Amino acid sequence: MKSGAVFRKEQFVIPSGVIYLDGNSLGPLPRIASRRITEVVEREWGQALIRAWNECAWMEQPARVGDLIAKLVGAPGGSIVMGDTLSIKVYQALASALQMRPDRKIILSDSGNFPTDLYMAQGLIESLDKGHELRIVAPEAVERSIDETVAAVMITQVDYRTGRLHEMNRITSAAHDAGAVMIWDLAHSAGAVPVQLTDSGCEFAVGCTYKYLNGGPGAPAFIYVRPDLVETVRPALAGWMGHDVPFAFDRDYRPANSIERMRVGTPPIIQLSALEAAMQIWNGVDMGDVRAASIELSERFIAEVEKRCPALHLVSPRDPAARGSQVSFRFEHGYAAMQALIDRGVIGDFRAPDIMRFGFTPLYLDTGDIVTAAEVVEDVILNRLWDNPRYKQVNSVT
Repeated sequence: MKSGAVFRKEQFVIPSGVIYLDGNSLGPLPRIASRRITEVVEREWGQALIRAWNECAWMEQPARVGDLIAKLVGAPGGSIVMGDTLSIKVYQALASALQMRPDRKIILSDSGNFPTDLYMAQGLIESLDKGHELRIVAPEAVERSIDETVAAVMITQVDYRTGRLHEMNRITSAAHDAGAVMIWDLAHSAGAVPVQLTDSGCEFAVGCTYKYLNGGPGAPAFIYVRPDLVETVRPALAGWMGHDVPFAFDRDYRPANSIERMRVGTPPIIQLSALEAAMQIWNGVDMGDVRAASIELSERFIAEVEKRCPALHLVSPRDPAARGSQVSFRFEHGYAAMQALIDRGVIGDFRAPDIMRFGFTPLYLDTGDIVTAAEVVEDVILNRLWDNPRYKQVNSVT
């Protein structure tokens, strides 16, 4: 399958002999981003020096790139701003949400949430010291666990391990029916599945940009605030860049009357420029087409792997409508098997304790890649190629 609507492989740097099934963790380098980084470093920073903040519109970049992402996640212009890390943006959204519901003490999340979201909640609870509680339930129990004691519901839409996909509109509606604030983490959603933030009505959403959006390692995160709230939400982190007039150098903080209030520190211009360039790849791409292609590829991969490797057990939802753009299999020797696959040019990743994870990004993958990858998986598993001491030495990044 090489649909002209979504296939963009020639626009990425994919090493020869590599089938890249880990774009759900770190997207590959877009060729246009490489050229743009060189331009920013050599011409803008190198020649314009500090003048580049004005001459090259560096200061406006966080909002400008935010508008590009807004188009992919069904949000209006002026509702998303870039900056900092996803952990910081989770903290901002959650702190603001708790301030909006001062009489409630429960933060509801699920056991499939990414650990950093839970860590940030735990740290915030300790800092506030006002009796808040982080309540963690099974993913399938989220809706029935939302009641009038819940201040905020904080959910990652796509489970990072299994790919389980939460139904955004239904959960948001349940949160609102109970009077709770809704926060969505779109780390594994943006650029992978269709998202309509406006339609959902959620108050906040956050996400990273180094996965399906191909912004590069360390690319800045984003935060969405529902437009009717943006002039009243408390930023929590009163950074210089979120001030109404940063260069007035006022002694006291006064938040901007826009999404700019959710800015904190100086924007990472080189990383933002790489991301801004990478976003051009999405011009003319419909997320419905991306989703259809992703399902086709992942369904084919599941069929091929299950036919060839009965020792691998699918842990992702069987129904493609109930999972994101990744597929995970459980295997007792999953870490070693993944290292053997990587050694043979099929790059996925591993999540403890025993999950082999594969991402499907139809911008640069086609059916031929999927079948070849499954053949390599078969070779590694059936011939026990993973049973090699060097594949069992655990790296710091898995």
